[in-house]
Amino acid sequence: MAVELSQSPLASYLNQNSDLLNENSENSADGYSISNALLHELQLGEQLNESVVQTRRADFSLMLAMLADDVREQSQFILPKTHFNEPAKLTENELRKQFSLPNKAALSLETPNDVQQFNQASLIEDNDLATLHLSNVLNPKPLAFRDDKHHVEMTVMQNTSISCQLKHQQALTARLNESDRADIEPLTKPLSFNAKAWLDGIQQSIVKAPLIN
Repeated sequence: MAVELSQSPLASYLNQNSDLLNENSENSADGYSISNALLHELQLGEQLNESVVQTRRADFSLMLAMLADDVREQSQFILPKTHFNEPAKLTENELRKQFSLPNKAALSLETPNDVQQFNQASLIEDNDLATLHLSNVLNPKPLAFRDDKHHVEMTVMQNTSISCQLKHQQALTARLNESDRADIEPLTKPLSFNAKAWLDGIQQSIVKAPLIN
């Protein structure tokens, strides 16, 4: 008993591609293209649901049989991919400009003239702490007068020995000249020593020494 398909988009799909079906009776895919190949259920629209509601079991079975048997062609594997744009990497200056932040406070004084920024005795004397705080926010002052981990206070250096002060001066000079510490010459040069002559002298003294009874 032949099964008659109802007039549906499936029937129109088969009618439109009947010529291709006849020309490719040998299961060849040369005549098909991506646009007319039936691969997944989304191409059928609401036909599967309507076949279940209208109890058209023949249409339902046929449509399932016509779908591609490769599970990778199913609709759940061809969902659109969401592309996330990586946020642009902004520099610190750009972020401060974006959020209207003041300039970064320097770690130390860059020039000796920067000491004048700390002349705030008059504001403290007038008890104008609000102006003092506002000026420090708008123009952040250096956090320290010096940013040098090798710096040693003069009072500490004066309590060291002369040799320690000379070595510190050598290391400071080498650091300013960007030279290696291995190139620093020691304060006392190594003495020359002739081991062979020393041993020969000991041997001669033993030979010429009087015999001990």
